[in-house]
Amino acid sequence: MTDTAQAPQMPRLNEPAPAFDAPTTDGRKTLADYKGKWLVLFSHPADFTPVCTTEFIGFAKRQDEFAAMNTALLGLSIDSVHSHIAWMLNIKQNFGVEIGFPIIADLSMKVAQSYGMIQPGASDTAAVRATFIIDPEGVLRAMVYYPMNAGRSVDEIYRLLVALQTADQNKCAMPENWKPGDQVIVPPPATPEAAKARAGEGYNTVDWYFSTRSL
Repeated sequence: MTDTAQAPQMPRLNEPAPAFDAPTTDGRKTLADYKGKWLVLFSHPADFTPVCTTEFIGFAKRQDEFAAMNTALLGLSIDSVHSHIAWMLNIKQNFGVEIGFPIIADLSMKVAQSYGMIQPGASDTAAVRATFIIDPEGVLRAMVYYPMNAGRSVDEIYRLLVALQTADQNKCAMPENWKPGDQVIVPPPATPEAAKARAGEGYNTVDWYFSTRSL
């Protein structure tokens, strides 16, 4: 017997994110609606489940911080709009937390399939905990996958977003677990003159290949 299961379609970093046009709890949304903003698109296995509820509460509590970074949040699961709305009301009633961002109702699994959210090794009908960071030009800049039984870290998603924006603005790279105020890695100087000049510009020169500075 041959295995006929197809590998999930996977988007690729630094290429246009897969376009979508889908119903949500805030009307139809398309990827084009978010042009000019960063977007955090994240999937969850199912409404009303305990781990997913903790994640949505975590995102909702940080929504203002994401908004301050010109970033919108957009959830997704393979549930209906009616189920999403009932779940949002349940979270408000039981935890006092307002879910202020829309949730895609992806009953057709079209969006989930295009983003590789369906992993056959986990489930053929439910999305894993996938997170995608899309820049204001609609380019996919980062993606993080978690299994169904381990909730993702909203702190890490926010840290990654800030790191990406900082790297873009300052033409630098970030070391392990970088946070605002930490040192960053800047490109090596292209000429001996530039290397000599760098020593007087407040950089901490570690070796010839990279230097660091604080932002």
